[in-house]
Amino acid sequence: MKINVYELDKLSKSDIEKILIRSESDIERFQEIVRPIIDDVRKRGDNAIVEYSQKFDKVSLNPLLLKVTNQEFEDANKTLDSSIKEVIEASAKNIKKFHKAQMPEEMWFSHIDKGIMAGEKITPITSVGIYVPRGKGSFPSVMLMLCIPVSVAEVPEVIVCTPPTPEGKVDDASLFAAQICGIKNIYKVGGAQAIAAMAFGTQSIPKVNKVIGPGNPYVSAAKRLLYGKIDVGTPAGPSESIILCDETTNPKKAALDLLIEAEHGPDSTALLVTHSREIGEAVKTMLPDLINDLPEERKNFCQNVFSNYGGIVITRNIEQSIKFVNDFAPEHLEVLTNEPMSILPEIKNAGEILLGEYSPITIGNFSLGVNAILPTGGFAKTFSCVTVYDFLKRSSIGYLTKEGYESLKDIAMKFAEYEGFPSHANAIKKRG
Repeated sequence: MKINVYELDKLSKSDIEKILIRSESDIERFQEIVRPIIDDVRKRGDNAIVEYSQKFDKVSLNPLLLKVTNQEFEDANKTLDSSIKEVIEASAKNIKKFHKAQMPEEMWFSHIDKGIMAGEKITPITSVGIYVPRGKGSFPSVMLMLCIPVSVAEVPEVIVCTPPTPEGKVDDASLFAAQICGIKNIYKVGGAQAIAAMAFGTQSIPKVNKVIGPGNPYVSAAKRLLYGKIDVGTPAGPSESIILCDETTNPKKAALDLLIEAEHGPDSTALLVTHSREIGEAVKTMLPDLINDLPEERKNFCQNVFSNYGGIVITRNIEQSIKFVNDFAPEHLEVLTNEPMSILPEIKNAGEILLGEYSPITIGNFSLGVNAILPTGGFAKTFSCVTVYDFLKRSSIGYLTKEGYESLKDIAMKFAEYEGFPSHANAIKKRG
């Protein structure tokens, strides 16, 4: 079984760049594929959606029945195993508590000077579309990670698009997760066509101001193309992780955790980064047996990952390891070093930072409370994990008394005149 091993000091600049780019290198190809889909949905609405659902999801849908009915919610609630309900509810409790703690004040003011008040008003975005993928399985956890913060933020209009099963249904666990978040407007639509539907609106699906959620390369490409038409939120594409290790790391735990994101799909990235050759070699030796124990589909995904975008990166020292992490800007970062807290201040670019051997990505993904919808493809350099702030907007507020106005008018007028804006200046000069 091929497991890529990269010695960082021996790689050329172009080789390093290839690792850093990962599956992002394919995004332009996917954009050309989805461009006509977006245009078709814009022109033909529901009829185009039904055709693409048949083509890509192999499911026949009635354009009049794209929305999940109350009966389907009730059936899901009755059918879903009680143990899964308990897991969803327990995770939801932590996620809700974490996101409630993020909520800012509705309004605040600062006393800048005598008679000068400046502040902000926080308002929910009017309408938001949530995208929950299904491709290689069902993801009620993603439903929680998006629907809880949008509910905490009190967005007035929320819709969800998610791909249907071959039977034309949304899986029971996802419906239950949405239900406990208070979300009822769910549409059985996936892929680029779903993103286009929420951006433009169709006969059944309302147009929204923002679309947010992870997805496959087609979904990611559609969001890139529609940026500017709507807000498309955090760039969340194929899964990726770095496991940062030193000579004290338990190699078995590192190997197990390296497979967490690798099993998502063949376009995922999973890298172990360490300056310890012994740890790197030990993990490489363990991986084939661990991979071979997986179900066939997940086994194939992992094999593809470690021969393409994943592998083991050997560095010169911990400082070089940290620099590589910051250059890569991973979606998930696990720090399995002797003193992870001492390394934390040096980590500048990561969607999520999980510290120590008792904080595996699995728990972060499902039940810790932190949001698992994270920037991928290096976008952690400028984007953040999903928070309540993704569903809120700020308006600046200013208030001047006569005293405050008198203290600022000459400054503002001179600025306006210097920058060549006579009407700006006249609004003060001729105000009386």
